[in-house]
Amino acid sequence: MSSPSPQYRPDVDGLRAIAVLLVMNYHAFPEAIPGGFIGVDIFFVISGFLITGIIARELDLKRFSLVGFYVRRIRRIFPALIVVLCAALVLGSLWMLPAAYAQLGSDVFASAAFFANIALLLQSGYFDVESAKKPLLHLWSLGIEEQFYLFWPLLLMLAVRLRLSIVAVASILGVGSFLLNVALIGSDPVATFYLPFTRAFELLAGAVLARGWSGISQTSAAGNLRALIGVGLIAVAAAVLDPHRAFPGWWAILPVAGAALLLSAPGAWFCRVVLASRPLVGIGLISYPAYLWHWPLLVFFTIIKFNPLTLLERELILLASGLLAWATYQYVEKPFRFGAPSPRRIFALCAGMVLVAVAGSAIVWGRGFDFRLPAEMRAMANVPTQNAKWRFHRCLLDLSHEMSFADDCVDRTRRPLVLVWGDSTAGALMPGLLKAQQTRNFGIGQLTSSSCIPALNADIPSTPNCRAINDKVLSLVRDIRPDIVLLHGTWEKHLDHVAETVVALKTLTTARVVVLGGVPAWRRGLPSEVLHYFMLHRRLIPARSNAAAQSNGYDAVMRAKLVPLGAEFISASDALCDEDGCVTRIGDSAGDISTSDQVHLTEKGSEYLVNTVIDRLLGGPAPASKP
Repeated sequence: MSSPSPQYRPDVDGLRAIAVLLVMNYHAFPEAIPGGFIGVDIFFVISGFLITGIIARELDLKRFSLVGFYVRRIRRIFPALIVVLCAALVLGSLWMLPAAYAQLGSDVFASAAFFANIALLLQSGYFDVESAKKPLLHLWSLGIEEQFYLFWPLLLMLAVRLRLSIVAVASILGVGSFLLNVALIGSDPVATFYLPFTRAFELLAGAVLARGWSGISQTSAAGNLRALIGVGLIAVAAAVLDPHRAFPGWWAILPVAGAALLLSAPGAWFCRVVLASRPLVGIGLISYPAYLWHWPLLVFFTIIKFNPLTLLERELILLASGLLAWATYQYVEKPFRFGAPSPRRIFALCAGMVLVAVAGSAIVWGRGFDFRLPAEMRAMANVPTQNAKWRFHRCLLDLSHEMSFADDCVDRTRRPLVLVWGDSTAGALMPGLLKAQQTRNFGIGQLTSSSCIPALNADIPSTPNCRAINDKVLSLVRDIRPDIVLLHGTWEKHLDHVAETVVALKTLTTARVVVLGGVPAWRRGLPSEVLHYFMLHRRLIPARSNAAAQSNGYDAVMRAKLVPLGAEFISASDALCDEDGCVTRIGDSAGDISTSDQVHLTEKGSEYLVNTVIDRLLGGPAPASKP
């Protein structure tokens, strides 16, 4: 036979269980299983293997129906997904700020239309709501899978009509997809992660296995060897990989090859005894609804608690995900998936998905249904990240998409010239610096990049191009010859590399090097703190609050490390905080809130900070010490 037997294989459900457990435990305990996200890659291989096998067999028997195929996909995917999307909308209406709820509405629409991966790609900038607050972040994988199956059956039909080898077609497309992934992973890692073209090789690996089955030895020794290697590859990937590595890239070979090897050895001891065991098969049967439920529950419970979840709480949430998955499988998925395929049921599922998409659109159109909050709270709780004056995509680069600064990022006509070098928090200083220019004579240069602190020779895992752009900025600084270089960022790591930056600047230029310490960090975001305070006390948050994490301790470490090298140090925490706490607002209107998320200053916050430190920055007298 050119395809594997259509007989049910319990070991495949066991492999599904391994995949979903990897993903769920990675999301709940990322430190314990740093590479658990590879469970999605295993799912892709399984999907390509099973579905290509089914289509190929039906094509061989000349009874394949494209409509029938899509009906099966609707019955498989829609029921549980509709339930989870509706649940997310209900929970979001109770616990989300209007801006976050509007984003959830957008994500619901994208998920219902199966292009969540494209939507996330478009949202991938640093200023978007962080991934930990996106209840539907995990549905990017469904988008890739369903986009693949829009075209793959058509290509298989064409291959059969032209009498082409399906193995050859899948292999050529798979190799092309893999090479495209490798070629783009360095320059555009976000797009490589989310685009179906750079992920298709994982499904096509399963397709090649399904159609090339007759060439695989099924002897006991060969099967056991393949299974052993497959388990080893998946284990190594789960242990060695982490979110900071550029993925998929070459690393994807580990989980993809591991999954394919296990699928190729149904007679191996590990597959017959371990994967086909009743506990794993049971988890595998509910793996799809378990995957759908676990991440929204983790996100919403974190939002509701307003603090990080404890170990026990995360374990209980995974247990709740399993129980909900079982109930969804029994009472939602099975009746639609295995019941009679009546046109009325198919129409009801399609109509339900359309209504969910419409509901998501309505929430976006209704600005997150901000009428849920009292009028006096709406504006302040919905202050967006005010990046209009940050010159985003021109002088504040998104390094996943661009590597060149605009020509007007440096004003060479005014002196002294203050050159700002840092990440997006440095970009957030621009409104304050521009306001200060109205009363003081100085020029401004801005060479900033999202998620990239000014740390020479540092490899920032989450920002692969950071090292290259910092080298480029240093060469530009030598040409620009600024009078003052202002370094600023989210100072958490790489202090030794920041020291290298200071040394390089003092060696290569005559500029004063001023390091501005990190701004206070609001753990859940200041707008969320405003809402949380109102929910507890029914009044506006005080002008200062102790809910922010100050960087005074790290300021002392930075000062001790950098000042002896010739840098001057200014503490942003000292400017924004005192014994009563850190500044939350400069007035009572929405525009007076100091921070728009965790660390990005609003325009008013930027003006407040810069006004406090500008004289010292320009070389004037230091402010008097606080009593």
